[in-house]
Amino acid sequence: MQQLSSSGFSKWREIGLRLGCQIDQNTNKFWELVGDVIGEDLRGMQYAARLQTLLVHHVGLWDVVAEAKREGSLDSKIRDHAGNDLLGLIESLPNLVVIAFNGGTAERMGLKALGRHGDRHHVLRLPSSSPAHTAPYSEKLQVWRQLRSWLDMPD
Repeated sequence: MQQLSSSGFSKWREIGLRLGCQIDQNTNKFWELVGDVIGEDLRGMQYAARLQTLLVHHVGLWDVVAEAKREGSLDSKIRDHAGNDLLGLIESLPNLVVIAFNGGTAERMGLKALGRHGDRHHVLRLPSSSPAHTAPYSEKLQVWRQLRSWLDMPD
């Protein structure tokens, strides 16, 4: 995996810190899952430190949705969304190897945004970290741990 460029990270960090983050909810297991993958206790960190720690481990974080209307927290309720420039992002990352999507909705939106350019990278659909995806944590983590092969980490 490749880390985001500093300008991409700064923009994302600014937006995340200003607006808060959906994946920061206590019931969403994103930080626990990715923390278990990289061997860090991300939940115990402040938000900016979490993002910095991901970068240290060569993990970039990008949301395929820039803005949308949504009642509640279910992805199925996303309406009138505008996508972030995912294609522009991956074109700025020449060493990018894998793109992992957190759940089916992110994957569908992301692959649509990438179009034919999605074939240039490995694409991994991760089980959603959302509590709406009711698979046990251990099953989710087993799939998320596949990321370790791209991070040069032991299984």
